[in-house]
Amino acid sequence: MGLVTDVDDEAAPTVLIVDNNPMSSMRLANLFKAKNFKIEVCEDGDKAVDEYIRIDPELVVLSLDLPSLDGHLAALEMREHGGEQRIVFVASARTAELARNATFSAGAVACLQKPISAETLEASWSSILGSIPEAPGLEDLDSLYPEERVKVEADIGAMLPDLPLPLPALSLPDLPELPELVAEVAPTPKKKSWKKRGALLLILLSIAAGAAYYLGYLSF
Repeated sequence: MGLVTDVDDEAAPTVLIVDNNPMSSMRLANLFKAKNFKIEVCEDGDKAVDEYIRIDPELVVLSLDLPSLDGHLAALEMREHGGEQRIVFVASARTAELARNATFSAGAVACLQKPISAETLEASWSSILGSIPEAPGLEDLDSLYPEERVKVEADIGAMLPDLPLPLPALSLPDLPELPELVAEVAPTPKKKSWKKRGALLLILLSIAAGAAYYLGYLSF
């Protein structure tokens, strides 16, 4: 999307040109610039619907061959949104019959054949500024691409069953009592009495002294 106009008048009408052919878009921009239109350009059908809602143009010029969403469906989406915007289809000679059908279905004000010239535009200008037809194709919009249409889903919360209040108490089975654990304490080793150790030492010394005396007596 790009703004390609030097019109400074804030009251000037806006035309949204939707065409994925840069040469065709440039030609159309120059033609409508000469008519004092502010220009907005888009190359994608789906994005064109968003831009239509955003900028609210007075006029929309749509090609049939567009990526993501063809011009016919894009025009129906715009008409479904509402407003009094005028839609003009532009198409090559190869798709002229399809363009005429789309013009009737979407309630477009005109259908122009490429390449568009100043004379071609001027010859259809009274139709472009005329009354806006009804769009009978709106009744078949869902059936044209039902899988791609965005549906409003029901609130998931409303589909959940009501929970009983209060909630029932949970009963747990009785657990067996655990046996009492007694910690085994290792016996503390008894300290030997120093008195007994001293008495034993005296006895050993007495025996040793007696043996030494006896051995000395025998040596004489």
